[in-house]
Amino acid sequence: MTAVATALAPQVVTEKLWYAVLTRYRYEKKVTAQLEKEGFSTFLPVLEQVHRWSDRQKHIQVPLFAGYTFACLSLSAVSRLQVLRTPGVIRFVSFGPETVVPARQIEGLRILLSHNIPCSLHAFLTAGQRVRIRGGSLDGLEGILKQSNDKTLAISIERIQRSIAFRLEGYELELV
Repeated sequence: MTAVATALAPQVVTEKLWYAVLTRYRYEKKVTAQLEKEGFSTFLPVLEQVHRWSDRQKHIQVPLFAGYTFACLSLSAVSRLQVLRTPGVIRFVSFGPETVVPARQIEGLRILLSHNIPCSLHAFLTAGQRVRIRGGSLDGLEGILKQSNDKTLAISIERIQRSIAFRLEGYELELV
């Protein structure tokens, strides 16, 4: 092939991006495990909870966002079809033409959960100021500042319209 023909040939997009995947009820862990088995990078944010019964108590991990997991894949028909054929997968999550979850939101969740900071689900926020934490173990983490008496930062995953919130104590904030 000549240099001109090579330059004009269609380019294959191999960049891997994050996508939110809607799963059947209580299939988040199964879908995530199956996608990993098929070679995809995945992220299932989980919280550890203590469940108590009359005779015992047990620490269990529950998905942070019920019915959702995240998969990193190239936008090709083959990989999309492979994900959609996974048992328990309902569909990719999209709002309008946009389907990609920004990598910085996935990384923000990973950082927050890796530091075992107490957090809880929070109503999805569209109003409020976007802020970035400066200093400490959460340096660079971005979110939306919830306006209330106590300082609370909400980290939002826009594609699935879910947020988690945690108290900001001892952190300095800057506007983004």
